[in-house]
Amino acid sequence: MRVIVTLACTETGDRNYTTTKNKKTHPQRIEMKKYCPRLKKYTLHRETR
Repeated sequence: MRVIVTLACTETGDRNYTTTKNKKTHPQRIEMKKYCPRLKKYTLHRETR
């Protein structure tokens, strides 16, 4: 039931991270604060399709 998802920075649009999520328990898109190497700071990253 777990699927691999890609996380993209909301400020630069770079796809920096991949992670897994359980679609049954979390049907909505994931949002996490992660480090963006281009900006050299922590920014909001959202799940992309």
